[in-house]
Amino acid sequence: MKVFVCPVPRLRRKLGGCRCYNGRPVCNETGCEMRHRRLLMLFLSAVMALPALAFDRPFPTNTKRGTMSPAPYPQIEIEGKARRLSPGARIWNEDNLIQMPASLRGSNFVVNYTENDQGEIDRVWILTADEVRQPLAKQTNRPPR
Repeated sequence: MKVFVCPVPRLRRKLGGCRCYNGRPVCNETGCEMRHRRLLMLFLSAVMALPALAFDRPFPTNTKRGTMSPAPYPQIEIEGKARRLSPGARIWNEDNLIQMPASLRGSNFVVNYTENDQGEIDRVWILTADEVRQPLAKQTNRPPR
């Protein structure tokens, strides 16, 4: 049996299976290699799964596009006109996280939005640069014909 000094002593002690001789961790070669391979495979599988998390945001069929600027709540400006947010309106930022209307900073955001039956804005999505380049018809969830 070949014995060698483990290249990652702290990690080996945490995972177990290493023995210490005179303060130096020493491992069995096959056990150490297997643990390194398992750790490497776990890391690689996690990295490979990351692109699966990137997704296109689905927008309803009645979505409209415009430029939005914040105004005193419950108002917002869309295309230069003052519009009212509905009670319980939601605004999603570029990272698809809900953002409070009072916390919006900046102006002239390109957005997709929907209106309720009373004409109030009920959902707003602040678009990323990639989403702005796509036509609105390509982004909405239309039923297949």
